[in-house]
Order: sequence, then C-alpha cells, then structure tokens
Amino acid sequence: MLTKSTLCILGVLLGPGLTAYAQAPEGQLNATTAATATSASARPLPAAFQLRYGTNYGQISFFSSTPIEDIESQNQQVAAVVDMVSGKVAFSAPMKGFHFKRHLMEEHFHENYAESEKYPKATFSGTLLALPAGAKLKKAPQPVEVQGVLMLHGVKRKIKVPGTLEIRDDQLLLTANFALAPADYDIEIPSLVRDNIAKSVDVKVLMTCTLLP
Repeated sequence: MLTKSTLCILGVLLGPGLTAYAQAPEGQLNATTAATATSASARPLPAAFQLRYGTNYGQISFFSSTPIEDIESQNQQVAAVVDMVSGKVAFSAPMKGFHFKRHLMEEHFHENYAESEKYPKATFSGTLLALPAGAKLKKAPQPVEVQGVLMLHGVKRKIKVPGTLEIRDDQLLLTANFALAPADYDIEIPSLVRDNIAKSVDVKVLMTCTLLP
C-alpha cells in the first residue's frame, strides 16, 4: 500500500482528487473520503478508485555505453500512481535511490552530476495516450504512449515515450523505454570523464502496480 507521504507527493502531480484522498486521516479512507476526492477530480464513484493503481517499489534503470566503459544504475524505490479512468500517470523517484556496482561511481553521480542533495527527486506527471478502457485491458502487453513533463536536476521538459500496459495476476504492469540526454537537463559531465559517458543514455521503466484501496 502507498504511504501517506507518497500519496501526498503524487497528489500534487495528479491533482486535487488524489490530494484529498491522501490527506484523509488514517482509518478514514472510506466512501465519504472517496466521494470528496472524486468530486474534486470530477470523476464518478466508485470507478475512479477501482481503477487507480499504485506502487512504492517501481523500478527505473539507465544504461550508458561507450568504447571506454559501460555504466548501469537501478532505482527500486520509485513511487507511482496510474489512474486508468483519467489516464493520468505520475511517479516520484528519490535520486539517492540510484545505485551502481562501484561505490566511487555512485559517489560521483550523486555529488558531481545529479547533485542529489540539491535536487533530491525526479518526477514525471503525464497522460496515457489512446488509453484502453479498463474492461479491455488484456493479460498481454498492449502498446501505449505516455506524454507529460519530466523534471530532473531541476529542469522540466515535455516528453512523449512508447510503453506497454498489461494486467497480470490482478496487477497493472507499465513499461517504458526511451533515450535521455543528460545535457538536456543541465547535467554537466567533467571533461576528464566526458568520453566515458554516453551523450544519450537508455532509460527503462517498470512499474508493477496494485489496486489502491
């Protein structure tokens, strides 16, 4: 289940409906609370909450390949919410959740490149395009596109990326793969190691989400 703090963060990204839901006292996330949240987002009850999925443990990884070396990192602490009624998608990733095989590389990433103390989170808020109706979700990957705003290193940019949706064991699986250029987000690579890091890195997203109560 999503934590209250996670719901508040994602509520800011998704809008007033989830914010109202997140701000309800523990033990009072009932039909009255849901009705308030639903009214705020102009969505009927109970469909909006029956088709809202979330996770605290989504995964984002990136891979950089150059003739000098390959660099890979993974973050398994990504909070996400997917609303299959409105098509809205949001995630929040703590930058210090990105880990590397080599400690020194991880240290350089957080201190010199991502500046994780100054910019502690990466966020995305967007919409699934050509959203399949909830009843038509299949137990096989269905192609979708996700469009929205990615904020990284304090820089916001509009992106549109391909992905898939799938229902598996009552869970919603969302995947996406896209290329990201560090320079687009004002991430400076020191000249000493510039040839070690690709100008465009491959990003993979995997969110395994369960129905929110």
